[in-house]
Amino acid sequence: MTSSANPHLYVDISAHGLGHLAQTAPVVAALRQRWAGLRLTVASALPRERLAARIAEPFGHLAQASDFGFVMHNAVDIDHAASAERYRQTHEKWAQRVAALADALRALAPDLVLANAAYLPLAAAAQAGIASAGMCSLNWADLAAQIFAGETWLAPVLSEMQAAYNAADVFLRVSPGMPMPALVRRHEIGPIAALATQDRDHFRGHLATALALPREARWVLLAMGGMEFRLPIDTWPRHQGFIWLCPAAWGLQRDDVRTFDPPGSSYPFAELLAACDAVLTKPGYGTFVEAACNGVPVLYLPRDDWPEEHPLVDWMQQHGRIAAVHRADLLAGRVHARLQALWQLPAPVPPLPTGHDEAAATLACLIGRG
Repeated sequence: MTSSANPHLYVDISAHGLGHLAQTAPVVAALRQRWAGLRLTVASALPRERLAARIAEPFGHLAQASDFGFVMHNAVDIDHAASAERYRQTHEKWAQRVAALADALRALAPDLVLANAAYLPLAAAAQAGIASAGMCSLNWADLAAQIFAGETWLAPVLSEMQAAYNAADVFLRVSPGMPMPALVRRHEIGPIAALATQDRDHFRGHLATALALPREARWVLLAMGGMEFRLPIDTWPRHQGFIWLCPAAWGLQRDDVRTFDPPGSSYPFAELLAACDAVLTKPGYGTFVEAACNGVPVLYLPRDDWPEEHPLVDWMQQHGRIAAVHRADLLAGRVHARLQALWQLPAPVPPLPTGHDEAAATLACLIGRG
C-alpha cells in the first residue's frame, strides 16, 4: 500500500458503449490496492448497477454525461447528421461549460481527475488547477477528424477538443488503440482486460446447471457492446450442438437459445465470456481484448465507418482468433461455417493485460504530486 492517506479520485466514464467502463474498472481496482481508503466519485450516464458490476463499492455516483461520443442508430451505425449537430451545439458555449464543471470540481476537491474518454473534464480540471489524466484506446478528437473530414464547422471545434485533451497532465493511450499523434502528453500502456478468476470447467459446469445448457454443445455468446442491436435469431437456421447465449431483453423463445442475464442472476462478464466457445460481437475494445486475453474466438460484424476498428482487428489477428461476418450473412444466420473455421485455427498464447498496473503507477505519481 502506497500511503495511509485517503486520496479522492474523480473518474468520468463515457456511456458510449461499455468498453470505457471495461478499461477503467481494473485501473480503479489497481489504485485501491495502493490506497485501501481511496475515495471514489464516478461521473457517468451509465446506470449505477452497471457501474457496480465492474467497480466495487463504495463509490459516489454522479449520474451525468460530459460526452456523447457519437449519436448512434444502433450499436454499429453512426447517425452522422445528428452527431455533427450535437458537436456544434456542444461547442457553442464551450467556455461556459468548462467554467461550470471547473467550479463543480473545485467544490468536490479531488486529488486527481481521470477521464475515459471525455475531454470536457480535462479542460475543467486544468482550469480548476487539479491534476488530470485522460485514458482510452481512442479519443473523440481523432474520431471526429476522420468522420467529419472536410466539413466547414469542424476546424474550430476540433481545435477546442484537442486543446482539452492536451490540457491533461498525461493521456494514457491504451493498447491496442488509435495512434493519436496530436496528443502531446501521450503515454503508451499495455492492454487492459478483466480475466476470469474461476476454473473454466468448474464455472462452465455451474452455468450448465443454472441455465440448462448442454455441456457438450458449442456455446456462442452474443454481446453487441452495450448498445441495442437485436439480431433476428428467431429466423436463424438451427444447427445441431449450437446454443446461443443472448440478452433476456431480446425475448427469444427457442430451444437453442438461453439468456445469459436471467432475472435475479448476475454473472461477471469475464467469467461468462471465458466459459463460452466463441463470442459474436462488433469491434469494440472491451469484448475484443477480454476475448483475446481469455482465449475466446471472436466472430465480428465490421463497422465500416469506425476508425478504431482497424487497430483493434490488426491486434486481434496477432493475439487471438478472429473472423468477420458480413451483415447480410449475419442477419440471415449464415454464421455456422465461419464459427467452425474459427475453431479450427490454432489457439495463440493469450496476451497478458498489463495496462491497469501501468496506468495505476502513473496515476499514483500524479496523486502523490498533488
